[in-house]
Amino acid sequence: MGLSIYYSGSFNPESSLQEMIVEVEDIAKIYGWDYHIYETSFPEHSLKRKYTDKLYGISFTPPDCETVSLVFLSNKRMSNAVLLKYFGNSDNKDYKKYLYQVFVKTQYAGIQIHMLIINLFRYLSKKYFLNFKMFDEGQYWETGDEDQLKEIFSRFNKLIDSVSKSLQNFPAKPGESIESLCDRLIEYLNKKRKEE
Repeated sequence: MGLSIYYSGSFNPESSLQEMIVEVEDIAKIYGWDYHIYETSFPEHSLKRKYTDKLYGISFTPPDCETVSLVFLSNKRMSNAVLLKYFGNSDNKDYKKYLYQVFVKTQYAGIQIHMLIINLFRYLSKKYFLNFKMFDEGQYWETGDEDQLKEIFSRFNKLIDSVSKSLQNFPAKPGESIESLCDRLIEYLNKKRKEE
């Protein structure tokens, strides 16, 4: 639970992966963020559909934020190490689609970090990516509206606080299953929300 951004796309073959890595590394150094560099150049004969187990690009981690992956498979499609591990070798087509659906939770990093990440993606997507798509639960990517982003962050924070407080003050009944507890909690939260 928490406000997140979701993105997908491919690396533009006309652009330089090494150049993108250097630019992002410089930004990470300026802000003092941890970062990790993977392979810095794609194999000469990348296949459009096939990929190896190697990763290309860079990832970085702002404070109180999940890691932001600017990472690609050898077929130049965005992914990351976790997605490759869990979905890369799957024969299930329903699971395979998740290999290219990257996301990062920014809820606890705050509004300024969220905007910085979105603005970095705006810049990088124009210079380095093809077929780039983003869905921002804060709607800053779509609107550029900082006030709207603040309001959405506030809503998410209230929801998380409400669930957290409810969990602390909502004990399970003796012998109650987790499903029953969850059903009661959801019913309680919905009632409380309607009262507000």
